[in-house]
Amino acid sequence: MHRILASIALLCFGLLAASSMQSRPASTPTARVIVKYKADSPVLRRQAQAASDRHIARAQALGNRVGIELAAGRGIAARTQVVFARGLSSEALAARLAQEADVEYAVPDRRRHVAALSPNDKYFLQGPPISGLTGGPEVGQWYLRAPGAASAPAVSAIDAQAAWNVTTGSASVVVAMLDTGVRFDHPDLLTVAAGGKLLPGYDFVGPDLAMDGSSLGTYLIANDGNGFDSDASDPGDWITPTEANTPGTVLTHCGEQDDAGNYIGENSSWHGTQTAGIVGALTNNGEGMASVAPGVQVLPVRVLGKCGGYDSDIQAGMYWAVNAADPNETGVPANPHPARVLNMSLGTAVVNDAVESCNAAYADAIHAVTAAGAVIVVSAGNDEGLPVSVPGNCTGVITVGGLRHVGTKVGFSSIGPEVSLSAPGGNCVNTESDQPCLYPILTTSNAGTQQPIADAAGGSIYTDAFNASVGTSFSAPQVSGTAALMLSIQPQLAPSEVLSKLKATVRPFPTSCTFGAPDCSTGIARCEAPQKDGSGHYIAQDECFCTTSTCGAGMLDAGKAVASAAGVQARISASTTTATAGSPMTLSAAGSLLTTGHSIVSYLWNVTSSGGVVTDFNGATDASTASITPSRAGTFSVQLTATDNTGITSSATQSITVAAPSSSGGGGAIDPTWLLLLLAAIAVLLRRAPPQR
Repeated sequence: MHRILASIALLCFGLLAASSMQSRPASTPTARVIVKYKADSPVLRRQAQAASDRHIARAQALGNRVGIELAAGRGIAARTQVVFARGLSSEALAARLAQEADVEYAVPDRRRHVAALSPNDKYFLQGPPISGLTGGPEVGQWYLRAPGAASAPAVSAIDAQAAWNVTTGSASVVVAMLDTGVRFDHPDLLTVAAGGKLLPGYDFVGPDLAMDGSSLGTYLIANDGNGFDSDASDPGDWITPTEANTPGTVLTHCGEQDDAGNYIGENSSWHGTQTAGIVGALTNNGEGMASVAPGVQVLPVRVLGKCGGYDSDIQAGMYWAVNAADPNETGVPANPHPARVLNMSLGTAVVNDAVESCNAAYADAIHAVTAAGAVIVVSAGNDEGLPVSVPGNCTGVITVGGLRHVGTKVGFSSIGPEVSLSAPGGNCVNTESDQPCLYPILTTSNAGTQQPIADAAGGSIYTDAFNASVGTSFSAPQVSGTAALMLSIQPQLAPSEVLSKLKATVRPFPTSCTFGAPDCSTGIARCEAPQKDGSGHYIAQDECFCTTSTCGAGMLDAGKAVASAAGVQARISASTTTATAGSPMTLSAAGSLLTTGHSIVSYLWNVTSSGGVVTDFNGATDASTASITPSRAGTFSVQLTATDNTGITSSATQSITVAAPSSSGGGGAIDPTWLLLLLAAIAVLLRRAPPQR
């Protein structure tokens, strides 16, 4: 059977996540929780010189209060750390700590897993010749070209070539890859110092921890012999059958099982090297592959090791990637290269038919990242049409689903309203063991099945038709690269504006397939919202025709998205920060964004929701400003649509809260009528007053 990448098992969220839930012996529950203290918590007064001592003191103080012996783990961000306890589950400990008045939140620290110009790069148009069970694909990097430009109907291709006509990216834009690390010696990546695209990065995968939070003295998950450090290289994430079947370790029950229930182990995935190549491989150098955003820089942030990685490590990497972490809390040096885009090709599957909701710790990290002006792109997951789980179902991220080459949902992709848009995820068409995968996502990798093989020894390779990269892990970096190009042309775009432009420029999903077999299957249904059967189990959905409620706004169009970023971005500002009933206010488009060569040629203002507060604008609605007078307290919404001289249109909507007028009349002049009445009353009182003796 052809090898669908070193670990399609790693890309299959469902298989991996379900198995990882058993990674500790059930007889000895161990609690691992992320806790954030409120700013006025007395626990925070327990200071110490070293960050680790400070966290120990805080954990002990909190534990003494709740009557549970707590051990301290790493600091993640300000007032946020990991704590451990024995004899109860993570869920139980989180629920208990959350009851404390000075705890902002407490959530289980779970594991996540990998989701698995025409350039002259030799594999852009066609992969290496097929010989035996190596080589290909014949269509090369079909996913980057214009739709339909490949040797077969590549309807979902993202048209990166059109984007490159606008920009190939700026070195000032950094894309952080939160993944397994990278191979710095791959000739299509390389370090910036060596003329490549890779910044130094950081490794957030720590030592293996005992039930009390103390170090076991091993690094089975990290697999690099040390803990957090500045080396973000990927040492490999292979798991042997012995490791997976040995009870009582951090690797117990990792990976897939055979028919007899034995864990079979898996080869190293080189997942981070693959996702990094899609975003920023060296391009137009006559070698290897092209990438979506060859002009940007890539920051490897290692948060996953063998059998995945913990939420606390992932979140620590998120804060650090945008330099939002406090080195005094984390013990990690500041990041000298803050990212504008975070690619997170990771997540977890639906386990036991229960969808995990986004928790406060992820919401906190996402808020910090987006507040720093960075975009977060997450893969939807490979759960075969089941719902999207954490972190893809969190508010504030761009969640990317996977498509087949003909534009239908690829069988493995998760779906649901959380998906923002979709991009090619790779699909094979062929199903026989000795047949090549026809439409994989060709990218950078390493030849080592366990430890990496050095480039000098022939270790730097590209995935191909028999060592195929498929999964929403590879859909996400196509969107990340596109977002990086957009920010290269217009650095002032906010994360919400990047998402808005991505969604506004998608191509619609096809509703039928007319190319015939083998590209099109027969009897393809429309994708439906994830549903459960009569027994309460989610029903898998394989290939289906996408809808905007299941696969996002549409198919990624990198060319149109980047062109849109080069054009106008409408923004609304108001003449007052406090709108008051009865007082006119002026709305302005003066803050709208424009790039060189673009100018606004038309404006249109609309009231999108009156809220019973306004009726219409006071005058013209086709100028750069518009006046409106709210009649009473409440909230109303307006929309500005601006069109530039190239025909690009952008809309912005703003909600405005109106306060009631002050009862004091503003504290200014005295009403003359009121003054006359007051004087008359005084005169009457004087006439009635008894004479003085």
